[in-house]
Amino acid sequence: MYQGNASKVMTGEVRLSYCNLIKPRAPQQGGKEKYSVTILIPKSDTNTMADIQQSIAAAVENGVAKTWNGQRPPQPKTPIWDGDGKRQSGEPFGPECRGCWVLTASSEQAPGIVHVSNPTSPLSPTDIYSGMYARVSVNFFPYSNSGNRGVGAGLGNVFKTREGEPLDGRASAESEYKDIADEYKAARAFDGLSGPIPDYGYVQQPQWNMPPPAYQVPAINPITGQPL
Repeated sequence: MYQGNASKVMTGEVRLSYCNLIKPRAPQQGGKEKYSVTILIPKSDTNTMADIQQSIAAAVENGVAKTWNGQRPPQPKTPIWDGDGKRQSGEPFGPECRGCWVLTASSEQAPGIVHVSNPTSPLSPTDIYSGMYARVSVNFFPYSNSGNRGVGAGLGNVFKTREGEPLDGRASAESEYKDIADEYKAARAFDGLSGPIPDYGYVQQPQWNMPPPAYQVPAINPITGQPL
């Protein structure tokens, strides 16, 4: 329960993947464009998972009362997946999902996204990416679609807590050049150099197009006719 809503949860710190938080995207199987994100919940965070299970149970009760005509499905579908297992397609989850519960939440409305350092100001789109860490509000709801009955996850707002290694396949500059920097520092130490690596700054390039110096006419002795 969160903010008095039995079907709503505020997660602990989680990692975000497949971030479609800036621009909505239509599902692969078709349908309305939605904002969405995959939430990776560490299995060690038992408090968040307990809250989620209670909220899913509340959503099931809402479904019995309002959506499923008073009938409880024998096994209602839920949006929680084991990151150490397999996807619906039968393929294993990516390595970033290991040791986590996997939950995908979506919404037709754009989520509010703020940073822990300034929760009153929206984050710049460049600061929002797959791999960052955050806390997310999620509202669970019952659905009935083409004979399928279950509980879905509605995306609320996102509260970014810290940076993380991007999950878009690109390495950060820090990780890419760390070994090179360490090798350079070790070479300086071997040469007996110490202290910070100097900043040599900009090297001035030679000015090849400089005009030639003005020609100086030598002075002549008017009597001898020889140069002075």
